[in-house]
Amino acid sequence: MNSLNKVALVTGAGSGIGRAVAQAMHAAGYDVVIAGRRREALEETSQGAMLVVPTDVSDPASVGSLFAVVGERFGRLDVLFNNAGMGAPAIPMDELSYAQWSEVVGVNLTGSFLCAQAAMRMMKTQEPRGGRIINNGSISAQTPRPNSAPYTATKHAITGLTKSIALDGRPFDIACGQIDIGNAASEMTQRMTVGVMQANGTVAAEARMDLAHVANAVLYMAGLPLEANVLTMTVMATQMPLVGRG
Repeated sequence: MNSLNKVALVTGAGSGIGRAVAQAMHAAGYDVVIAGRRREALEETSQGAMLVVPTDVSDPASVGSLFAVVGERFGRLDVLFNNAGMGAPAIPMDELSYAQWSEVVGVNLTGSFLCAQAAMRMMKTQEPRGGRIINNGSISAQTPRPNSAPYTATKHAITGLTKSIALDGRPFDIACGQIDIGNAASEMTQRMTVGVMQANGTVAAEARMDLAHVANAVLYMAGLPLEANVLTMTVMATQMPLVGRG
């Protein structure tokens, strides 16, 4: 069936940033599809108000099934928030296993590519044509933390993917932007309230910000007409040690 509202897909929606953005988009009137590995967590996000599709974004077949459901249910996709991501243990790079490296690359980079690729295919052919892809980068896309090679490398790569999508999607009215987030208050950043390694070798607690600020920023990016685009945006806790890090 075709939707009367704009349709948004949020990956990694079972917790944290993905959950906050999905719920904010639903409250703003979008028909929201949420994807992630854990059905129970997705159901907690949905509260019966969103279409839940358990998905492993690193698996091409799983991503294909996700977009088939979106097409069958709504007939179009207006916004993809490419949010699914993970990190590796914060240990020296020479101690990481190949499996740990590969898992991060598979989710953060390959998963974002697969979802963007499927979204572009749909957005090119739907009527009206076009749509918007928003990639969740990170402040690590510009400035790494100690012992974060897999995460940092993939987030640097997301910046290149974002610019490629923005360029390749231009003839088809597909806009693409990237939001780089610093210290949003989620389960992933809880450890920062106790203390995390700094570039000078010390351990220090870091400030965090409410997830609502991230959700509002994504809503702004998503709500622009396709003639306008936020290519990159950084939203961060004001007091976190990013500017001048090192």
